[in-house]
Amino acid sequence: MRRLHRGLGTFGTLVVLAILVAVGYYLYKNVLMAPQQPVSCKAALNDCVANCRKTNTEAPEVQACQQRCARTAEECESKR
Repeated sequence: MRRLHRGLGTFGTLVVLAILVAVGYYLYKNVLMAPQQPVSCKAALNDCVANCRKTNTEAPEVQACQQRCARTAEECESKR
C-alpha cells in the first residue's frame, strides 16, 4: 500500500510559523535590543520598585520589596 505524502499541512505550517515568530521575537528583544551600556543604579531602582508594585498586592509585601530595592541600590552606588 502506498501512502500519499502531503507534507506538513495547514496546521503544521501554522505551528512552524508560530515557532519561528517566537524565536525571532526572542532574538529581537534579547540580542538586537540589548542595552549597550550597563543600567544605572537609579534606573535599576526604578525598575525594581515598579516590579514590586506590579507583583505584590499586600502593603507589607510591597514595603519589604521596596526596602530590598533600596538596599540593592545602595550596594550598587557603593560599588561605583
